[in-house]
Amino acid sequence: MSDRIAAAAKLAPSASLTVEEVLRVRHWNEHLFSFSITRPAGFRFRSGEFVMIGLPGGEGRPLLRAYSIASPAYADELEFLSIKVADGPLTSRLQRIQPGDPLYLGRKPTGTLVADALLPGKRLFLLSTGTGLAPFLSIARDPDIYERFGQVQIVHCVRHVSDLAFRDELESQLAGDPLVQDQALLQFHYLPTVTREPFRTTGRIGALIDDGRLFGHPLAGPDRFDPAIDRIMMCGSMAMIRELQAHFEALGFTEGSNASPGDFVIERAFVG
Repeated sequence: MSDRIAAAAKLAPSASLTVEEVLRVRHWNEHLFSFSITRPAGFRFRSGEFVMIGLPGGEGRPLLRAYSIASPAYADELEFLSIKVADGPLTSRLQRIQPGDPLYLGRKPTGTLVADALLPGKRLFLLSTGTGLAPFLSIARDPDIYERFGQVQIVHCVRHVSDLAFRDELESQLAGDPLVQDQALLQFHYLPTVTREPFRTTGRIGALIDDGRLFGHPLAGPDRFDPAIDRIMMCGSMAMIRELQAHFEALGFTEGSNASPGDFVIERAFVG
């Protein structure tokens, strides 16, 4: 029995999990990769939500971790973005997957990083570090977002230039997207920034806010955050989220939820 067949034999669907097939894997650098899997019939999610992904663990129990869905809600496949952790219980194995391999997929996506938790506004800022970009790749390709907001900007802060996953697609303003390419050409902006290498934009997100670079051309409107018109989503490092959450609350922004929409949201499931 081959390793792949043996691996498949260990995966069986359950009431909470389906078994899906890996379709593609892309290694961005030595510590970052993305992968696509089959999407089961009837699997529905809102842009920005996460789902459990996993492999067989010890004693026959699945080893699962939460991953934000990076693909748009209309796509036939599901895509995810992951770091590589050499001694990580799951990622040490997940980074070695190949097309054709089986994976566990949770049946019920969920999350608080959704547009339903935001009040209406004019500008939507999607502030991310590292793999926190993932849910914003889905949100930026949601046609409803461009009906709700006049401008949508992804800010992606990473340490090295090679960490700028999906940079080509984002710099092209989502050219070729079957549903949003026309709106994105006029309404979508992408601001990558790097902290440990020379790049056209350098520094952490807080620094870009303080000196106004975050609000530069082609973004229109005031060169500061305004709770009357701006809405914000944040995903990534806890340090970034805590720092900026305090900053926005000091400006009068309120955190939103599905039950009570507000001015900004974070993914509460990932907050320690």
